[in-house]
Amino acid sequence: MVNKKTLQLRRHKRLATGLFILMALVYILMVYLQKQQAAGWMAYVEAFSEAAMVGALADWFAVTALFHHPLGLPIPHTNLIEKSKQSIGNNLGSFVVDNFLTSGTIRPYLVQTKVAERLGFWLSKQKNKMLVQDITTSLLSDVIGKLDDQAVARFISRKATDLMQQIPLQKMLGKTITYLVQQNEQEKWITGLAVKIQQYIQQEQQMVAERVKKESFFFVPKFVNNKLAQKISAGLMGYFEEIARDSHHKIRLEIKEQLLKFAHDLEHSDKWVGDLDKLKAQLVSNDSLQQYAYEIWSRLKPTLLQEVRQSNSATRLYISKTINDLAISLQTDDQLKTSIDQWLRHTAYKYIMRHTSYVAELISATVGNWEGRELSSKLELEVGKDLQFIRINGTLVGGVVGLLIYVLTQLIN
Repeated sequence: MVNKKTLQLRRHKRLATGLFILMALVYILMVYLQKQQAAGWMAYVEAFSEAAMVGALADWFAVTALFHHPLGLPIPHTNLIEKSKQSIGNNLGSFVVDNFLTSGTIRPYLVQTKVAERLGFWLSKQKNKMLVQDITTSLLSDVIGKLDDQAVARFISRKATDLMQQIPLQKMLGKTITYLVQQNEQEKWITGLAVKIQQYIQQEQQMVAERVKKESFFFVPKFVNNKLAQKISAGLMGYFEEIARDSHHKIRLEIKEQLLKFAHDLEHSDKWVGDLDKLKAQLVSNDSLQQYAYEIWSRLKPTLLQEVRQSNSATRLYISKTINDLAISLQTDDQLKTSIDQWLRHTAYKYIMRHTSYVAELISATVGNWEGRELSSKLELEVGKDLQFIRINGTLVGGVVGLLIYVLTQLIN
């Protein structure tokens, strides 16, 4: 399908060519009529049409020589665009840099540009907020989905190793135990353990009886052993029941005291250093830690993807809130707007001025890499329509000039 520019170029070419043909017909007609019956005005028309044809042909040659060989003949200094594409690219690149990418043209434009305010206004529209949110979540989902699981596991294990090596494990454990004991966290453990022991003794009274019988002398009657076993079981159950019920039981106090002493020794004594270093070395061993990291990431990755993709997830709600807060701040916070605009202006100006030579090289290389015929065709489509007016004007101006010369010649004669 022929595009609009091609149709316009063809139409204007036909118009210019048609005007030339018209002048040729007028010239032939005037020459013929003057042979039949001479009339003074015919000579003037003949002079006009003759000069118009000369002007039309001259301008046709000039315009055509820019883009083609006239009539396909390889006349010197024709088809100029195709032959001079590299110099055109170089000159165009230099022209753009010298006239558009200068401090005098860039700086005033950047000073007037209020990027932050425009961005805030753009983000204030709901459809734009949704667009940014969708792009952000889609990008996050794509990044998480394409992450190399083994690489992530290695990263996590490496960072965990660095962290574990820096952690003062001895002091941390000591302070943790001290804190838990001061909060009486051990009490529920003691209560639970006492209840469990009591229940175990109650369920295993037969085992207690058998142990008593086994350890007793052979001459002790069976009923005595059974009675003794019952007393032992009842006594133990009663003792542990007291521990479970009495929050101030001496065993509880003793356990608390021993835990605090252990925590103090753990934090300040050197006797645990070796054991804890061995424990730390086992925890951060490369194989085991990397396996832990891989298992953690394997469970975490689906959760992250689900969080990002769900429309009502906490992550999407947080992103939406952040975008909304940013839009409000960009419209109301003058200090923020000024800071952003100043940073953007400074960065853009520095970047543009530093890379102007690359712009010239890009234009030059792009034009230079085009096929000569392609470049010629592109330029002809862009400016060829207007160049056809040169042919039209040349026809008319040539005719007028020819007419004036003929008039002057008649006056002199």
